[in-house]
Amino acid sequence: MNAFFMIVQRDLLLVMRRKSEVLTALFFFVIVTSLFPLGIGADTALLRKIAPGVIWVSALLATLLGLQRLFGSDYQDGTLEQLALSPRSFVVLVLGKITAHWLVCGLPLLILAPVIGLQFDLDTASLKTLLLTLLLGTPVLSLIGSIGAALTLGLRGGGALMSLLVLPLYIPVLIFGAGAVYAKSVGLDVTGHFSLLGALLVLALAFMPWVSAAALRIAIE
Repeated sequence: MNAFFMIVQRDLLLVMRRKSEVLTALFFFVIVTSLFPLGIGADTALLRKIAPGVIWVSALLATLLGLQRLFGSDYQDGTLEQLALSPRSFVVLVLGKITAHWLVCGLPLLILAPVIGLQFDLDTASLKTLLLTLLLGTPVLSLIGSIGAALTLGLRGGGALMSLLVLPLYIPVLIFGAGAVYAKSVGLDVTGHFSLLGALLVLALAFMPWVSAAALRIAIE
């Protein structure tokens, strides 16, 4: 656990030196979600209907922007190879890097989401549901995205290939996350959506760090 927290702290310190990269993803999320109310106009019924999908797709794409930084800089300067040779569990170290990615890319989106939801005239119950779905779903996006980042590490044009690999895997999270908010807005039960999002999070935590670590070892070798 000490190694896990040390990796998280290290990556957060490195991010603080490159604040522009973090702000890029946040500005992207804010701008994309703000364009829809401006383009559609004051039709509140339509805005409430499209809000879950718009916010979740924007959060998904904003998460993608930060995936290339997940292992890329450590791979270029040789740090990743040293981590792989470390006596510490490489899976735990990889999980620490994924956690740092979520704290940088996922958590700020979670904080901004209520403000964005107000632009779409979402009520309090829908906003709470949106926050809970993002809390469960955004870690899954980071965990799944780590596999794409590891498989395309060091490849020319890896960003486009990573998107092609990762986006289809994001579809279940998108469906259940946006579906829960929409169901809440029309008065339907959302227990099933939360159960499925929770199951996806547990499965991702159980398997994705191991798969990402194996892919990274292949890339290093």
